[in-house]
Amino acid sequence: MHALRPLLRKPLFNLFAAALACAALLAPRAASAEALLLIEADSGKVLQADNATIPWYPASVTKIMTAYVTLKAVKDGRLTLDTLLTVSPTAASQSPSKMGFRPGTQVTVDNALKMMMVKSANDMAVVLAEGVGGSIDGFSTIMNDTAKKLGMTQTSYVNPNGLPADGQITSARDLGILARSFLHDLPEYEYFVHIPAIRFGKRVTGNFNKLIGRYPGADGFKTGFICASGYNLVASATRNGRRLIAVVLGANSGTARAVKAAQLLERGFAQDNLTWLRPSLGTVDNLVPVDATPPNLRDEMCGGHRKRPATDDDDALIAANGGATGSASATGGEAQVTFFTAGLQPPLMKASELMASPAAAVEPVLVYTGPTRTGTALIAAVAADADQQAASKPRGKKSRVAKKPDAADKPTDKPKDAKTAAAKPDASKPAASKPDAKSDTKTAAKPAGAKHAAAKPEAAKPAEKPAASGDQAAKPAKPKAATKPAAAKPANNS
Repeated sequence: MHALRPLLRKPLFNLFAAALACAALLAPRAASAEALLLIEADSGKVLQADNATIPWYPASVTKIMTAYVTLKAVKDGRLTLDTLLTVSPTAASQSPSKMGFRPGTQVTVDNALKMMMVKSANDMAVVLAEGVGGSIDGFSTIMNDTAKKLGMTQTSYVNPNGLPADGQITSARDLGILARSFLHDLPEYEYFVHIPAIRFGKRVTGNFNKLIGRYPGADGFKTGFICASGYNLVASATRNGRRLIAVVLGANSGTARAVKAAQLLERGFAQDNLTWLRPSLGTVDNLVPVDATPPNLRDEMCGGHRKRPATDDDDALIAANGGATGSASATGGEAQVTFFTAGLQPPLMKASELMASPAAAVEPVLVYTGPTRTGTALIAAVAADADQQAASKPRGKKSRVAKKPDAADKPTDKPKDAKTAAAKPDASKPAASKPDAKSDTKTAAKPAGAKHAAAKPEAAKPAEKPAASGDQAAKPAKPKAATKPAAAKPANNS
């Protein structure tokens, strides 16, 4: 220390010490229940790695590989984006989140990819898998062969959508490798990973990746959630021609994962001129894998302590908590990092404020069933899908009011139960989004002939529309009938 005292008087050394202190201040706290990784997209250089080689359940970030394999098949000429694929009974039976198309419905590769990457549609993942690999097992074999070729040594796939399965495993390291490979091998198709929103008929679905349209320069990739994995996110952003990839696994909410990813990216961009201060961590493919069992976060993510069931799209939870889902503990010292908002006012924002702010206004990308169409034919196709929605899913309006369009995503930690829930979508979803609507409309649909209405479910269904618009206030629910929806709750438990 005595030998260093003369140096302390020198301005250069003081600058060096201050920079080290700043770097230490900005370094996030490691957490055993999450994995973090930040890399440069071009070089693969690791800028930060915490638990990055611990095995993890991927959940719906699996769909990055599903998109990669599908688009490689398109690039190699084995099919085209206009190729028509048919929804099979297996695809239709997948657990939500999904589009919910009936078996026999046809959809192009292009539209299936957009639905899968934005809405995280599990049925569309299976449609693509069957179209490319012939079956789920056949496609899984292609996925595993592809992972091996890319150097994803910790990854194995059992299905194309990430629904819970013991053999469905990856790591932050491997997801970083996959994201880099996607950008390098398929640059002409990378728009599939940053579509801000889609419109199907009258229904608009925003991207579950909350960085898209909020964090300046955000341009990828995919979210994922099952109870065992927690909230996962592979994200990318570009600034001044430099692209970074952030991986967050095991966050405790959709907002928390977005905040953590934004913090990683912001630190990475800020380090551009201070990289010489940090020891080299090498490249992502050189990170040493850890031989361990993936952590199971089911109790933490889906236990009884949560006021609302956990889902991949937790907008309702964000609203309930005033946009602060995740709180300070979840954001890893949020006050230490602020974000320039590309000229917006105010010029600096906290991460949670940025993620809670409305996404930039954009025109949703149109998706539809049937063959590729343009011009008036496209308008007609979109109108036909809207009419089909109105005829077959009157509960759609109620779901939007409840702000839980994909609430059934939460059964994904119980595949067997999820299949049972998926078998009767028309019976469970209305009950979940409007607890008294179904029981009350049986008595309100036909006051003079309630017995006949109760005997014929077809007669009770149309009465759901008046209930959604507030007409139900004219006749209060009977206490006895109001207890019926409780039977539907187990189908929504994770």
